[in-house]
Amino acid sequence: MRFELKTTLTFSGDLEEAKSSLKNVIVEANEDILKRGVPHGKEGGAEVVDYDIRGNQLTLHIGSGRYVRAHDALLRVKKRIGEKIGPEFHIGVRKFDIDEYDVSFMLEKTPEDDIDLPYVSSINFKGNVCTFSVKGLTEEQLSKNYVDRIINRIKEKVDAQYYKGKEEMWELVWKSEEKEMIWEEDPTEVMEKKGWILKGPTKGKWFYNPKAASILRTMERIAVEEILKPLDFQEVIESMMVPFDVWMNTGHMEGIPNEAYYVCEPMTRDPEEWEEIVDFIKISKEVPQEMLSEMVTRPKAGLCYAQCPNIYWSLKNQTIADESLPLLLYDRSSPSARYESGGRHGIERVDEFHRIEPVYIGTKEQLISIKEDLIERYTHVFENILELEWRMARVSPFYLQQSGDMEEEVDKELGTIDFEAYLPYRGSREDSEWLEFQNLSIFSKYTETFNIKSRKSKLYSGCSGIGLERWTAAFLAQKGLEPDEWPEGFKRWCGDLPKGINLL
Repeated sequence: MRFELKTTLTFSGDLEEAKSSLKNVIVEANEDILKRGVPHGKEGGAEVVDYDIRGNQLTLHIGSGRYVRAHDALLRVKKRIGEKIGPEFHIGVRKFDIDEYDVSFMLEKTPEDDIDLPYVSSINFKGNVCTFSVKGLTEEQLSKNYVDRIINRIKEKVDAQYYKGKEEMWELVWKSEEKEMIWEEDPTEVMEKKGWILKGPTKGKWFYNPKAASILRTMERIAVEEILKPLDFQEVIESMMVPFDVWMNTGHMEGIPNEAYYVCEPMTRDPEEWEEIVDFIKISKEVPQEMLSEMVTRPKAGLCYAQCPNIYWSLKNQTIADESLPLLLYDRSSPSARYESGGRHGIERVDEFHRIEPVYIGTKEQLISIKEDLIERYTHVFENILELEWRMARVSPFYLQQSGDMEEEVDKELGTIDFEAYLPYRGSREDSEWLEFQNLSIFSKYTETFNIKSRKSKLYSGCSGIGLERWTAAFLAQKGLEPDEWPEGFKRWCGDLPKGINLL
């Protein structure tokens, strides 16, 4: 790994009288501060290779290896100059400009496609060696390790090229007995024909009329009463909006920006400021999009993608008392919004859906026990109430899928389990894609990210999103839309369906 940096520091005054002192600072820096952090016996420190003083400007050429990056060396030299030169000559560095900055490092794999990145003016690959150039980075951006992040991002993008199209890890854990299928139709299509549901006013949303709404609410009651309450989960109510800083912490901001729905706020609530837009609407009966865009802020938040980020936020930098562990919470108040584009299908893959999100936080041992308890309760519901044909599989954790880091080692006791249901209308059991209608995850990522602690032990967290539409799609695909043919266990929970709405 090699860094070559050329930079110009502009001072508040002429440097003629300070030339000798500047030379001494540079010599001392090469012998001292630019070697700090290099392991004994290793190379990889930094060095001011060349410099030039003209008027009120100092030009530096800094070369370095991996241990003291050239941009870190620049910040060290700038600080030392301020300490040595400032008090004696009463001049200081006003600014510095990055004239050239070239970085070379080795990749494990040879990239298959070109790569473009912000802040990078050029990038080239020769075998496994990557060389890129950056210009225009500010002092703040250098101090925040933008260069190191560029290196990491290049590695991620190269790795992603090799994993593009590669199937995620999938390992069968358990499978139910085959069940007799009542029918082989797509329940969404039939419900739409019957008027139980209709396409929503915007893409990827559904309006659930009384009969369909009753089924979804039945699924919700079963989940709460048969799974969450027996395990002592406590309900919380959260905002449906998630600020960007929370998504930055969870990784959603970099993992799913293409799937998020974003939120803008009005610039002002003053009616007079909006009068022109109101006039235009009243006269044209249209929404003036360009005028509107000037009256709203840039997005600073998104609609709920999953409920767990705001739950973790509520515990940020907190220490949970031992008597509250494991902490078991759930939210069912916030619909989830995900832009599915061409991936939409039926009620099971939509842009807006309703779900319950249990979140559990505790020691590793506590969460493994919670995992076993949840699996037991899910099995009870799926076998004895819904009577589904389903299976469980260990899969790549979703946060690794989002980041593209599919090679990370995952503890088999933790990770993610998917619950999948057979959908007869898709084809045979062997050849068709089963529906992932439930999952369960445990990980250490979020307690670390949000600094959630206990007094004695390292904490882990997990979640297990219960999607009401997914449960309903799996159930109706196997059991049909005739209540008389539904399992007795489900009928006891559901009761008689509402009369519905007759339209002429």
